[in-house]
Amino acid sequence: MENKPYVIGLDLGGTNSAFGIVDAEANVVATTTIRTGEYRDVDVYVDSCCKALAPLVEKVGGIGQIKGLGIGAPNGNYYNGTIELAPNLPWKGIVPLAKMFQERLGIPVVLTNDANAAAIGEMTFGVAKGMKNFIMITLGTGVGSGIVVNGELVYGCDGFAGELGHVIVDRGPEARQCGCGRKGCLETYCSATGVARTAREFLTKRTDESELRNIPLENVTSKDVSIAAEHGDQLARDVYQFTGELLGRSCANFTAFCSPEAYVFFGGLTKAGNLLMEPLKKAYDDNVQNIFKGKAKLLVSQLDDAQAAILGAAALAWKM
Repeated sequence: MENKPYVIGLDLGGTNSAFGIVDAEANVVATTTIRTGEYRDVDVYVDSCCKALAPLVEKVGGIGQIKGLGIGAPNGNYYNGTIELAPNLPWKGIVPLAKMFQERLGIPVVLTNDANAAAIGEMTFGVAKGMKNFIMITLGTGVGSGIVVNGELVYGCDGFAGELGHVIVDRGPEARQCGCGRKGCLETYCSATGVARTAREFLTKRTDESELRNIPLENVTSKDVSIAAEHGDQLARDVYQFTGELLGRSCANFTAFCSPEAYVFFGGLTKAGNLLMEPLKKAYDDNVQNIFKGKAKLLVSQLDDAQAAILGAAALAWKM
């Protein structure tokens, strides 16, 4: 059988879809992105992806040099190659995405949950290298998680185990509506969109000065909050304090069921650095059960941007 020197990794996010052509030494030799949210029709999306990929594939000698495509996607079902009921994607219902790409590209395609792909990338190339038990938490448009126990990803009976972003953390009357249909999910507080929601709530309920008041309330983003916090804005800093505390308490609960060696945090929100991590670590230490104290490291991924998910998706493709 001919040795094919490349695979394609796709990190399919709620905002962007990032592709990387990856060689056997885990070098990302070519990349491209398209805007996921611009495509309401999944067929048009797949066609646009293939069009964007074409010049990259030609650079490495054509599709005959590609072993396969690995995809990390929200609500991705590893067993079926489908995206199912993803709240942060424009396509509803069950989408047979692996089959759609396979038909257009003529190469094998494997798909998994995006956070699982990131966990594979981190375990293979990142700060979790050599670890057998850890939890990957992705903080992007939503909150995802990949749980590794005894060196294996936890998929459960249906491929959807490990949706820690949809653990309910608020059952009060003002619990936030989540895209999954329930209220009070961790994702509605500790994602990038959750940070923006917290900032808007603080701006509405509080009267203190903040540079965020110079932005129309409905336009405030997590990036705006991060910039303001870096400038010393107290309200913005309090948003991160609130977010970090809630995430730290949640992780303390997650520890009880698998006693991880580490938590690895990945995604745009981690760019806030200690503004997020200091309250997170304190809340974790204050709330974790005594038997688990001092055992789990709380780490930030050192892989750039979508690289962990691209490399993880690529690693899946190499295993086909």
